[in-house]
This record gives sequence, structure tokens and C-alpha cells, in this order.
Amino acid sequence: MEPQWEQLDLTPWRCPEPLIRVKLWLRGAQPGQSLRILLADSGSRQDIPAWLRRQGHQVLCLQESDTCLSLQLVVGTSS
Repeated sequence: MEPQWEQLDLTPWRCPEPLIRVKLWLRGAQPGQSLRILLADSGSRQDIPAWLRRQGHQVLCLQESDTCLSLQLVVGTSS
């Protein structure tokens, strides 16, 4: 059975709003917690995965198209 992930749909917003919302979510996150993130803004699609990796989190690309990027975030210990 596939795990159920919490999802954060950030497709309606443009940078910097998606990053702000990810940072707010991380404030209450625990190490090992998973989140599916949906991004549409081209700047956010590049910046958010790179920023999360620099912060020590695991980021996996689940699906990518011309209009949307779906990521799985696994919170690291540095949140």
C-alpha cells in the first residue's frame, strides 16, 4: 500500500509566495515527515527544490510537465 502524503498545492501562486508557504509549513514539520508539493511558477520550480536541498531536506521529483512540477519532500533534521 502506498503511503498517504500531506499535499501542498502551490500552483495558484507565483514567486515568492510558494517559498513563503513552504517555509511556514516547515515550521511545524518533524524530521522524516513527508510532503507532496505541487508547483507551477517557473521560478519556484527551480528555486524551491534547490533551497530545500541546501537546507538538508530530501527532495524527489515525482512528476514534471511543461506546466507543473510535483515533488516529494522528506524533512531532514535541519528544519
